[in-house]
Amino acid sequence: MFRSEYADVPAVELPIHEAVLGRAAEFGDAPALIDGTDGTTLTYDMLDRFHRRIAAALAEAGVRKGDIVALHSPNTVAFPTAFYAATRAGAAVTTVHPLATPEEFAKQLTDSAARWIVTVSPLLETARRAAELAGGVEEIFVCDSAPGHRSLIDMLASAAPEPRVDIDPVTDVAALPYSSGTTGVPKGVMLTHRQIATNLAQLEPVVPAGPGDRILAVLPLFHIYGLTALMNAPLRLGATVVVLPRFDLGTFLAAIQNHRITGLYVAPPIVLALAKHPLVAQYDLSSLRYIISAAAPLDASLAAACSQRLGLPPVGQAYGMTELSPGTHVVPLDAMHDAPAGTVGRLIAGTEMRVVSLDDPDKDLGVGESGEILIRGPQVMKGYLRRPDATAAMIDTDGWLHTGDVGHVDEGGWLFVVDRVKELIKYKGFQVAPAELEALLLTHPGIADAAVIGVYNDDGNEVPHAYVVRQPTATDLSEGEVMMYVAERVAPYKRVRQVTFIDGVPRAASGKILRRELRAPKEST
Repeated sequence: MFRSEYADVPAVELPIHEAVLGRAAEFGDAPALIDGTDGTTLTYDMLDRFHRRIAAALAEAGVRKGDIVALHSPNTVAFPTAFYAATRAGAAVTTVHPLATPEEFAKQLTDSAARWIVTVSPLLETARRAAELAGGVEEIFVCDSAPGHRSLIDMLASAAPEPRVDIDPVTDVAALPYSSGTTGVPKGVMLTHRQIATNLAQLEPVVPAGPGDRILAVLPLFHIYGLTALMNAPLRLGATVVVLPRFDLGTFLAAIQNHRITGLYVAPPIVLALAKHPLVAQYDLSSLRYIISAAAPLDASLAAACSQRLGLPPVGQAYGMTELSPGTHVVPLDAMHDAPAGTVGRLIAGTEMRVVSLDDPDKDLGVGESGEILIRGPQVMKGYLRRPDATAAMIDTDGWLHTGDVGHVDEGGWLFVVDRVKELIKYKGFQVAPAELEALLLTHPGIADAAVIGVYNDDGNEVPHAYVVRQPTATDLSEGEVMMYVAERVAPYKRVRQVTFIDGVPRAASGKILRRELRAPKEST
């Protein structure tokens, strides 16, 4: 068993809005959130007052403890305000991908039993259609303004009393992001107030922040990585978060230059751009002090090229998953020069890890031996919403969460993730479940069978590759038709990028797809 070298931190038994904004009065007029495109600024005092007023208005509208609020928005300065307002009103927040189709959104609404939606006017039609498909949604609010919908801006004028909700941080769910776990369709991950807040305290010693630090929030806040690293963690410590709605390289570089960004939390495709794109040379990035990459594996040579070009310490990595609130490992800011290339970091405070044999899960492995990574700690999720069997398959009776990732630990306690047991595809940090795409492909009348695996394209991104068996009557079915069929029915990041036609999908006697056999030709070339 591997244990963190850092001292344990006490469990933070506070509602997440108190854990994050408890020092807002201390930070006062310091900028909490800045819109990186138009400069709109919310101070800590404003963020505190605004989220309380909106919580009052939400409670007046009927939001109660135990309700689920679906937050459907790109990154804006209103996103954190809406999140903390909903939790203060007693609700749990299920974050929704802003590019989700109405059908995908409706599935999440139905599964989570969400009664309320907070969205933005450009996404309103999708939200309305999703609400119609799902049923049970009482009202759709907008962060900006739209005819016929109550706006969070107008709700700031509410004279309703601030809700006094008896929240139990230990058992009450604060966030309900959706994850495919190690396999299968997306499931609601129940993260309690204590789990999220304690994970912030666990991360603080290794990635400290404070007033004067400026963090650029370009990764999506709906994703647990963005929610933690770009919203909760910096706002808890008095840093300034500069928000961008999407990644555009020019806008991103201009924001670093103009807002004097000090720290970046990114995914590998952004590291690639920083390392190789000629546009980077046109901007002053001298304010940067560190870069941390997570959400997907980062090639060590690419990390080195990025840090050398920018004159920064080596790019650090972090490791975790939605079901772990999400962090378990990170390269500490004060140890970036000491960390071996390719590591995802060391265990954070209060976290235990086992590496177990892939052939014998009861056998623990030692230093340098690769096996499945198991994690135990206060950040382990409460479970999957209404899926006890899936929860039991993920977390054993001793509390160990089985990550599905394969890795090893060196003599210095540094973890290296080398492979994945799980079938999940990570396209630019977003999760794509092969089972979901396979089920969709099988609805095509010309497809008899299908299997999907992740393969790496020329840009180093893992993309969905579909292996398709044509129906005997569909011999002219083309790769383009298959890709278009999927593209019309899923969010852009889930699109099939490669198609191969085969005579039959390799399966075990149990019916399980033998993805290893599909990968073998790719791995041998």
